[in-house]
Amino acid sequence: MTSQPEAGPHKVFCIGANKTGTTSLAMFFRSINYKVGNQEEGELLLKEWSIRNFGPIIELAKTADFFQDIPFSCPYTYQALDMAFPAAKFILSVRDSAEQWYRSLVQAHYSLIGQKRVPSSADLKRFGYRYKGWIYESMTLICGVSDDNPYDKHRLISWYTQHNELIRQYFRYKCHKLLEINISDENSPKKISEFLGIKFNNDRMPHFNRSDPIEI
Repeated sequence: MTSQPEAGPHKVFCIGANKTGTTSLAMFFRSINYKVGNQEEGELLLKEWSIRNFGPIIELAKTADFFQDIPFSCPYTYQALDMAFPAAKFILSVRDSAEQWYRSLVQAHYSLIGQKRVPSSADLKRFGYRYKGWIYESMTLICGVSDDNPYDKHRLISWYTQHNELIRQYFRYKCHKLLEINISDENSPKKISEFLGIKFNNDRMPHFNRSDPIEI
């Protein structure tokens, strides 16, 4: 087990897009004794994020040490969090390529919604994840996809690429606050430990949410 610094753990926000290994990162942080934030409470703040009301998001961020996924993975949130928590650290989780991320996203929704095909807008509007239509709202509010083509490959890949680049640009003059990581890298636990200034004891990164590939 990795030991924590005497002053307590850094507050850490994973700001990489969903489907970049964020669940595995949450499990890893639990394994090193970080309190992981309530994901459901965070995802229910989607509409607050959409009107840029960061107050409830900041209040939620006070309740734990590590947070990931919506709304923490959404554009602009990391800026508000950086101002609210000056000592916080940020992790940009990425995939091998934008193409790989896109396929992972579509595959996850395919498996979750269970229609044995790529979901349509109607499927997304009917599906009750956090509430009926939540996935549809997240796709349109965050990525700006159209109703007739919610999995527009060009649009989604452009969004993913731009999201990562804007994060890199925001932190370019405070690089000590940002770690970019791909959890498929076997050295990622060591890199995280060094980033946080904690002892590395050969912890391994868990891998969750793997599924069989589909044809897109």
